[in-house]
Amino acid sequence: MAKQALILIDIQNDYFPQGKWPLDGVETAADKAAQVLQAFREAGDAVIHVRHEFTSEDAPFFTPESKGAHLHPKVLNEGNEPVVLKHFVNAFRETNLRTLLEKRSITELVVVGSMSHMCVDAVVRAAADLGYTVTVIHDACATLDLEFNGQVIPAAQVHAAYMAALAFGYANVVSADEYVQARATA
Repeated sequence: MAKQALILIDIQNDYFPQGKWPLDGVETAADKAAQVLQAFREAGDAVIHVRHEFTSEDAPFFTPESKGAHLHPKVLNEGNEPVVLKHFVNAFRETNLRTLLEKRSITELVVVGSMSHMCVDAVVRAAADLGYTVTVIHDACATLDLEFNGQVIPAAQVHAAYMAALAFGYANVVSADEYVQARATA
């Protein structure tokens, strides 16, 4: 049987309403992430938290050792759940993430977190390229409005476009309820 791990990407205080870089729908996404996290904990499956810190105090958010760079209380790590500290968009770049997965003989990843168009996208594509089978829980991810060439792209459209692209070639993309229900009946 394949071994799986839940990877929680950057569910950190600065992305919430009182933070420096609030995301659209982040509270609901974090609640869905917590739902999936609970299912993994109950099954005794591996859980790995990832948190981002920029290396400069001048960063717009996630400044080193700030409260905003801490994991959000809805998904705090417990017990033996490691926290991978990253300084780049891709959680595999210059971190011990791959080593943690290899030590546990993990072959399947379930990904939740933020931002859909950046760190979630990067880790999913990298994981697929490294040979992992990947599932993304779309309603447990959040992003924000983007602007390109004078046009504002609403967060919901940014999120949908990235989920569609990941579903096309990199991952199985499902809702938290679908995923948890499938786990319960497996």
